[in-house]
Amino acid sequence: MFDDLPPDLDRLETLRVWHALWIQRIDRKIAAVQQREREVEHGRRTRPKPPEWPVELGIGDGRPPVQVHAGDCHMTGKRHRPVDRDEARRLLAAGLPGCTHCQPDVRLHILDLSVRPTSPLTAAR
Repeated sequence: MFDDLPPDLDRLETLRVWHALWIQRIDRKIAAVQQREREVEHGRRTRPKPPEWPVELGIGDGRPPVQVHAGDCHMTGKRHRPVDRDEARRLLAAGLPGCTHCQPDVRLHILDLSVRPTSPLTAAR
């Protein structure tokens, strides 16, 4: 039988301590990775749902609403507040523009707002 371990007790004990230290180091790393995976899963489970209808807010005094978006729109800015479906419909009907990318007026079935007004140049033809 091939035995590659040293024959004397001192070196064997040194190897045992060395490997025990490595086992502890590996166990700590395993525990840290498992903890991180638990945190990621907890974050995924407890993450709040995005708002169904965010209203983008402007800059300045009172931060007036600028544009209505659908909840999954990638063009929603950092400054926004969630509104419910009725509030989004009311804001669009009051003249607040909807996002041209996600078209919340179409999604909310506001038909008269989904047809964009023509510009004066095309109307004169």
